Amino acid sequence: VQLVESGGGLVQAGQSLRLSCVVSGFTRDDYTIGWFRQSPGKEREGVACIRSYAGLSDYADSVKGRFTVSSDSAKNTVYLQMNNLRAEETAVYYCAAPATLGIRCDRNARGFTLLYDYWGQGNQVTVSS
Repeated sequence: VQLVESGGGLVQAGQSLRLSCVVSGFTRDDYTIGWFRQSPGKEREGVACIRSYAGLSDYADSVKGRFTVSSDSAKNTVYLQMNNLRAEETAVYYCAAPATLGIRCDRNARGFTLLYDYWGQGNQVTVSS
């Protein structure tokens, strides 16, 4: 399984970015992708997750209403649309996936880093104030 991310960069506070995670290697389209972020000196935080089958998703309270996670099965790609970004959200963002298929995306799955076996390379998102 491989996860290849793209889309990070530098934006001003209040602007938007979209991250992409191209997924390959799963035997069927029923995987769960989590989006995490980590800034220096802080623990890795789960911000959103989605189960590719049926598109069920979950979000951290801090991003609800501003971030949207979506899945395009035809492209094997999961997106994280981030709107109204804040300076404190500057971090390296990662997509990740458990090896087990069909895991429900919920509050527990979203934040439990040990659940995830495969990780993307990480993308720097910098939000200037």
